[in-house]
Amino acid sequence: MVSLMEINSGDTAWVLVSAALVLLMTPGLALFYGGMVRAKSVLNMMMMSFGAMATISVAWVLWGYSEAFGQSWHGLIGNPFQHFGLSDLLSAKSVVGTIPTMAFVAFQAVFAIITVALISGAIADRAKYSTWLVFTVVWATIVYFPVAHWVFAFDGFAADKGGWIANSLKTIDFAGGTAVHINAGAAGLVLALILGKRIGFAKDPMRPHNMTLVMVGAGLLWFGWFGFNAGSALGANNTAAVTWVNTLAATGAACIAWLATERIRNGHGTSLGAASGVVAGLVAITPACSAVTPVGAVAIGILAGVLCALAVGLKFRFGFDDSLDVVGVHLVGGLVGTIAIGFFASASAPAAVDGLFYGGGPDQLWRQVVGAGAVLLYSFVVTGVIGLALHKTLGFRIDRDGEVAGIDLDQHAETSYDLGSLGGGGFSHAGAAMFGSHSTAPASSVATSTKQGASS
Repeated sequence: MVSLMEINSGDTAWVLVSAALVLLMTPGLALFYGGMVRAKSVLNMMMMSFGAMATISVAWVLWGYSEAFGQSWHGLIGNPFQHFGLSDLLSAKSVVGTIPTMAFVAFQAVFAIITVALISGAIADRAKYSTWLVFTVVWATIVYFPVAHWVFAFDGFAADKGGWIANSLKTIDFAGGTAVHINAGAAGLVLALILGKRIGFAKDPMRPHNMTLVMVGAGLLWFGWFGFNAGSALGANNTAAVTWVNTLAATGAACIAWLATERIRNGHGTSLGAASGVVAGLVAITPACSAVTPVGAVAIGILAGVLCALAVGLKFRFGFDDSLDVVGVHLVGGLVGTIAIGFFASASAPAAVDGLFYGGGPDQLWRQVVGAGAVLLYSFVVTGVIGLALHKTLGFRIDRDGEVAGIDLDQHAETSYDLGSLGGGGFSHAGAAMFGSHSTAPASSVATSTKQGASS
């Protein structure tokens, strides 16, 4: 490899632990998303995250790492065959910075996994699972791996030449505001447009079926995100410590700001709002955590909490069905955090750049805007091509009957809750009252139970 530095055991341990924390975020996301959908969709929602864990793990090992961090072709893409299968990186002499290359491979792999999984929330309840699995591989190969190269591949680090955003444009994106959140948010928006609205969108109640799962999932995301951000320092050092504190401060501020926005607008703060505010703050501080002071992190968190809380309602105004607010939280939050660097960056932070509010002028601001805009446009256009191609060939949406009956039954032949065992008999009136029209029980079972209840 390029680096001739010796392996530091402390740095290696921190990066491997951080990789495990970030991997835990994807099951956390499965719980978060799973609780937000109706009871008849929860297993499919969780399976979309677990499916991404499976497919991207294999793709990353075979060609994804090489495509993202191999020798660059004009700053646009790494050589996908340079490290194909990773067999040339197994030696203890293969080092990136102060850690073994394989530790860096592991850390970047889990970023790829969760980026793809994030998209699934935009198309909840209605996407054909087999097509989703194909999409994960194609999208990662054509969109995520090249964008990760643009943003994360620095010259002279994993290869002599890296990506254009990191090295020529010099946009600051410490842990993935562009490559992860803007990228996934734009992809989620275009897939929501291609698949169309859920049956009953904006007419029928589509409330989260289990807020306990949502809160547990949000907690796991917050926990894992310290690996996401502080782990991106790639060492147990001052940068990791600063980003850890900034991540904590921004997330708390965003949660408070979202709850305050709900209180002013609706008269009460909700647990869903608190969980969503946490995620919005985590998203927004991700690109900025190495560039701002803790006070700047609080300011970014407040902006993200307010703006994302307002943005989640845009789907009703503009008529697109972003089921679980991937656009409102990840796209908007990613834009807020990435662009805010141009205003709030301080040279006293590890990135050592002053933004507009700290006397740095507009230089960093325009770099942030161009970097964010380039990733948004690329992801939107290319995802549109991929999504339309899959929709026209394999079919990307389940049929109407399957959607009404429930995607868990339609795609997996399972239900998330065994309602029949609650009373030791058939589907009970209590079960029907609990889950209403969203029950996943076969219609014949409901009819039989109703007749038995009437006769008794």
